[in-house]
Amino acid sequence: MLRGRRLTTAEHLAERLGVSTRTVYRDIRDLSTSGVPVIGEAGVGYALDQSFDIPPIMFTRDEIEALTIGARMVSSWGGTALSAQAASALEKIVAVTPPSLRHAIDATQIYAPDFHIDKRISDRFEVARHAIRAQQKLVFDYADKETKSTNRSVRPLALHFWGDRWTLAAWCELRRDFRVFRLDRIRQLRLSDVSFRHEAGKTLADFRRQIERETSSQK
Repeated sequence: MLRGRRLTTAEHLAERLGVSTRTVYRDIRDLSTSGVPVIGEAGVGYALDQSFDIPPIMFTRDEIEALTIGARMVSSWGGTALSAQAASALEKIVAVTPPSLRHAIDATQIYAPDFHIDKRISDRFEVARHAIRAQQKLVFDYADKETKSTNRSVRPLALHFWGDRWTLAAWCELRRDFRVFRLDRIRQLRLSDVSFRHEAGKTLADFRRQIERETSSQK
């Protein structure tokens, strides 16, 4: 956890590990005195010197099962490119897993069948995923539940998986507001040549705050 973040507070470590901050401070002291180059101080945060090399972390059986299930779900629902990367990641997991635990991968009897998934959804997922990463606007025709179609130009912000479908959260230029689009209702999806920068009031964080306000007002 110290290596994975630029600066980590004792409170964050305590919450993630389910211990007290006093325990974290004690462990940080023990790490430092044993020669591990922990950078930082109490009240500010800690990090691990990036030049420090640590032994590879071994997975528990439950972690292996979780990673296997996740890779299978991504293979089915994550689009062509991510599907290949999920398979590659699983191969790497096998490579670093002790022989005594490798059988846990084949023994994981939890699957995510893909034979019922429309390939067009996977294709749209890949286009949207690329647009989010590159911060490029998307243009498409969108059919609402009454099948009425409108042309949209949006700033893609995030993809959400709901168990049976993907949705795209975006800032819609037509509605001048946040909108959520079901991938299965999108037609003629294409990347625009127009890129965008995140602006106040149009970001994913703004969208989440809006959802939180709306949810709170309904309680």
